[in-house]
Amino acid sequence: MEAEHYFPSPSLCSTRWWSKETVAVVTGGNKGIGYALVKQFAELGLSVVLTARDYHKGQAALQALEAHGLANHLHFLLLDVSDPLSIKHFASSFQAKFGPTLDILVNNAGVSFNELDGNTVEYAKTVMDTNFYGPKLLIEALLPLFRCSSSSSSSVSRVLNISSRLGSLHKLRNKKMREMLERGELGEEEIEGMVKRFLGDVKSGRWENEGWPLQWTDYAVSKLALNAYSRQLAKKQTRLSVNCFCPGFTKTAMTRGKGAHTADHAAALAATLALLPPSHLPTGRFFLLSRNTITTTTTITSKL
Repeated sequence: MEAEHYFPSPSLCSTRWWSKETVAVVTGGNKGIGYALVKQFAELGLSVVLTARDYHKGQAALQALEAHGLANHLHFLLLDVSDPLSIKHFASSFQAKFGPTLDILVNNAGVSFNELDGNTVEYAKTVMDTNFYGPKLLIEALLPLFRCSSSSSSSVSRVLNISSRLGSLHKLRNKKMREMLERGELGEEEIEGMVKRFLGDVKSGRWENEGWPLQWTDYAVSKLALNAYSRQLAKKQTRLSVNCFCPGFTKTAMTRGKGAHTADHAAALAATLALLPPSHLPTGRFFLLSRNTITTTTTITSKL
């Protein structure tokens, strides 16, 4: 699929609509792109909730950011997106601390157990629980807490799901499955059915012969499901902007420190997308960072 070249103009990016009252949540904020994004949001003056599944690592990240003079803009809440009970507890803690004031959710937390040139499905269920079910369940738990959920609010809240081009439809070699995902009336049950079928193929040892993506298979399927869910959610939620962003080959722990650009660079572009002014905020889009540019594809009318 050909991507439409797109990047917000400098004047658009500098249109400041947010304040310290603007609340953003970044999952997996203790390292990598998540940490860099928390830092940039705080530097821009937002109130940012850094989440991490490990309390000590989360506190260490918080203290490192506070050393930059950002303490007044930072909060830390424990969250393991692979654990539904942790998600429920997080939503309760957020509501108690902030109320229905969530403006931005960045689903950044994710895992892969593959070496760069390897492909294992040994931990496929953990990958699905973290990369697909985690963001999905978190969004559902937080939906009543988005500021746009208030009848008196005229704002457009936004969700930015950190995804991957590995989850593009053309990576899926199973024709029937691809045709199902291309349907405009795709439902959540069909997306979850695809994930369950993949996990079944893994358990039975058939996954290599069933047309699943060839590269980082379990990770690719998790992002394929996340992209499809994001498209479906964007169509259903009229006051919630839902987009996906692929940061490309970024130097993080997942890539063993290898990559074409830094986490800071990827986070800067993610922040730009998350902070577009309401009048220019798209929904149902897949943004791709490639060679220091952003391209985008429309997930509502085109293939992911």
